[in-house]
Amino acid sequence: MFGEKIVTGPLLMGIFILAIVVLLILIIKFKLNAFVALLVTAFATGILVNMPLDEVAQTVTDGFGGTLGSIGMVTGLGVMLGKFMFESGGIESICNRILGVFGDKKSPIAVALSGFITGIPVFGDVVYIMFAPMLRVLSKKTKISMVTYACAISVATTCTFALVLPTAPPLAVAETIGIDIGIFFFYALISAFVGMIVGGILWGKVLDKQDKKNNHFYTFEDLDEEEEQIEKKSSKELMGAGKALSILLVPIILILLGSFVPLAVGADSPIMPVISFIGNKNFAMMCGVIYAALISRKYIEKTATDVMTEAADQVGLILLITGAGGAFGKILQATGIADYVAGSLSQFSIPILVLCFLIAQIIRCAQGSTTVALMTTAAILTSTIAASGVSPILCSIAICAGGIGLSLPNDSGFWAISRFFKISVTDTIRGWTIGGFVAGLAILVFVSVLSLFQGVLPGLM
Repeated sequence: MFGEKIVTGPLLMGIFILAIVVLLILIIKFKLNAFVALLVTAFATGILVNMPLDEVAQTVTDGFGGTLGSIGMVTGLGVMLGKFMFESGGIESICNRILGVFGDKKSPIAVALSGFITGIPVFGDVVYIMFAPMLRVLSKKTKISMVTYACAISVATTCTFALVLPTAPPLAVAETIGIDIGIFFFYALISAFVGMIVGGILWGKVLDKQDKKNNHFYTFEDLDEEEEQIEKKSSKELMGAGKALSILLVPIILILLGSFVPLAVGADSPIMPVISFIGNKNFAMMCGVIYAALISRKYIEKTATDVMTEAADQVGLILLITGAGGAFGKILQATGIADYVAGSLSQFSIPILVLCFLIAQIIRCAQGSTTVALMTTAAILTSTIAASGVSPILCSIAICAGGIGLSLPNDSGFWAISRFFKISVTDTIRGWTIGGFVAGLAILVFVSVLSLFQGVLPGLM
């Protein structure tokens, strides 16, 4: 198209910008599914750079297959694990226990903690559907702003979705950057907790004060049916909160053992083959699913096979989008676009952690998908991160933090929150869009502080 040679130099930046614009138009203007839009953009980018056509096709295939090969199994098993927790009532028990501990006045803290925990194994929309009736009743009872509750649950859930394994976005970032899964999980979990506190709880308190000052509240005239549904649910035998948490802890403990035991005993220890095996993310998640199926039997009416089948149905599109994101990222790397864009941006002397956050935030804001934003950013900055001298663990967390905030109406999650919690678009922006941005900024500041001690803290070099 441009001659015999592959395009190099400044024209690569133009092709990259064009590719992003095309991707945004396909998703936002033409409402094309993100999976198809990413594949179209990936093929078009390879052709525009003048890669041989057979290499374009093979690179897309390799990127798609490589991504799913590394995260497909653990993502599917993670959804199954969450499905068992949901069907057995374990998630509801965790929420009830936390709410009981904190009481009505501090209930937003309890809501945020509940969302933080349940957001790890369960998709955000499921969490919103599950919590919405309870939170509307709670807001009516406590006189605490409904926007505060929506902020607490949505920001907390998004922090875990964007940062905490086994959800697909952070897993894809970890695999792209090539970092240790267990160590990444440990620091990402702490970082997500910081984001939840600042963006979900503290910002939520600000919103409550604003609404009380402005006499802004919801009348809840339609709550009779929802209160009746909550009373019906209370008669069902639920899995205890302790058992439900143990389902989460089984794979987490195994993965952490696989990452931190080598730091304590050394990589040459005779026990390392066993530790590496049980700490493998796929084996650990499989153990978690088997354990969940065994202890959930008395609490669910469906068979374990039915629960697993329903979970597999839910995860299909997620895996397709993630795989297509990997294909687009592979094209950016193979064509030299990723290196050129990263090199061009590095000339502005932007600190690497800020750069990671900024690019992810811009892409997330522009097209709505956290997964697409994180995978594209990771692909662009892989080589820059490796040469930066800053811990790739912290850089990966900064990328994930950039995928949390500034969700706009081009994001389906924006409308899910507005619809399920029955709050206005303006209040959705106040609680969800701005709250998420505050959480992301808090995480960026936190990892920037951690970077000052990366030579001391375990696993960061």
